[in-house]
This record gives sequence, C-alpha cells and structure tokens, in this order.
Amino acid sequence: MEQSGGPQGPEGNQEERDTARCYRHPDREANISCTRCERPICPECMISASVGFQCPECVKGGSGTGHAADANQPRTLAGGSLAADPRLVTKILLGLNVAVFVAVMIQGDRLLDELLLFGQATTEPYGPLEGVAEGQWYRLLTSMFLHQEIWHILMNMLGLWFLGPPLEAALGRARFTGLYLLSGLAGGALTYMVAAPQQASLGASGAIFGLFGATAVLMRRLRYDMRPILVLLAINLLFTFTWSNISWEAHVGGLVAGAALAYALVHAPREKRTLVQYGAFGAMLLIVVVMCVVRTAQLA
Repeated sequence: MEQSGGPQGPEGNQEERDTARCYRHPDREANISCTRCERPICPECMISASVGFQCPECVKGGSGTGHAADANQPRTLAGGSLAADPRLVTKILLGLNVAVFVAVMIQGDRLLDELLLFGQATTEPYGPLEGVAEGQWYRLLTSMFLHQEIWHILMNMLGLWFLGPPLEAALGRARFTGLYLLSGLAGGALTYMVAAPQQASLGASGAIFGLFGATAVLMRRLRYDMRPILVLLAINLLFTFTWSNISWEAHVGGLVAGAALAYALVHAPREKRTLVQYGAFGAMLLIVVVMCVVRTAQLA
C-alpha cells in the first residue's frame, strides 16, 4: 500500500501544476489564453474577438482591435467625436458675446476702448498711442466678442445660432471652435493689415462669415442644394459693400479663412486626416501672425 501510494502522490501533484487556472476564477481550469494579455481564461471568460478570444478586462479596456477604447466610437464627417449636445459650443460662444455686450452697456466707453480693434491711435486727448501696432495683439481676439449696438449683436447672434449647430455637429466641438476663432482672427488681421490705423472695428462678423464659408463647403461636400446658403451669403455680401460703417475686411477675411479651413477638415484623406487638419490650422494661424507682423513693421 505504501509503495503503490507513493508514486501516485507525486504524479497527481505534477498534473495539478501543469493545469492552468483561470486568472479570474482560480478554481476553474483554463485551456485558452487571452490573445491580448495572454492570461489563462475559462470558458465563461472567453469573449470572441476578430482573432481568438479575449478576457473581459481587455475587452473593457480597449476596442478589441489593439487600439484605444474609443477607437471604434462613431465619428463626425471631419473625424471629431459625436457629442450628445451638438449646440454646446454654439451656446457658449453666444453666451460670451451677450455677456461682453452687457458688460459694455454697464461699463461704457472705458471698456469699449480697451477691447476695440484698431491699428494705432489714441483713445483720449493727449493720451499714449495704443492698438495692435503698440503690442496690444489681444485686441484681435477681444474685438470678436464686442458689440455696441443692439441690432449688431442681434444679427450676428442670429447668424451664429442658424449656422453654428449644423457645423458643430458635422465637424465636432474642437474643430468647430478652432474654425470659429481662426476665422475671426483672420478677419481681424486683414482689417489691421488694410484699414487705416485709427479705424476701429468690432463684432463677431468675421467669425460669422467664416461659418458662412464653412457651411458652403460642407454642403458641397455632402452634395446638398447650395442655393439657399449661396443666396443668403450673397445678401450678406451685398450689405457688406453697400452699407456704411461696415468692415468689409473682416467679412472677407473671415469668409476666406472659414472656407479654407472647412475644405481641409472635410476633404482630408482618412489616413492623413489629423496631419492635414492640424497643418491647415497651423498654416492659417501663421498667416494671421505674418500679416500682423508685417503691418506692425509698417506702422513702427
């Protein structure tokens, strides 16, 4: 009995050592390993993948293809993430414009003079020279959210609310925000470059015209009927060049920038989409900076 029992004990221990156990259920045998982490898994933990099986932890932490967890999430036409509220950025931009308008109504000319866009001038008798040429580049941004007349902000905010949500949904929040801001900056840069140094400019019109240009490009990309947007754009351009006290430079600069950026966003090849889109935004920002540097050198 002792002799026959001796060999069986060691043999049983060897089999136990050779049998893999599921890392999630140690009491169960595992004849399969996860194809991603290579840990042994039991039949209950086996989740079918494109190649072999994966464990629940790897499936939970990734897309099942070796990419990040959000790699298979639905994307917008431009490659942005789909958002539950496609109007969020539009609402924020609208709120900022209204907030600055209210602040100007309360503070008056003092705040207006600090935020206006102009090249080089004095804001008070015998005061110092101020403006973008004097290093106040922030005026290119602050003037985008600045309105003084009620009709001005109403028209611009109506355009933002009409054009913003469809573009935000199609491009994604980050790309839409970049397009809006760069269109406004481009409009301001062209105004600074071309207009008289003492000419003041304010309003979101440059950014709104950027949305006009982007909408036209997007509708052409989707093969929609472009007549409504073209008619609306033509009417606004007519007002631009026929009404007094309108900065046509801001409108044209914003329109061209918005259309160019939108073309890069929606026509970039999928395999190089990120590179092309970042390159387009970088190039547009560089153009804005170069225009400002050249004009500043002229006024120095």
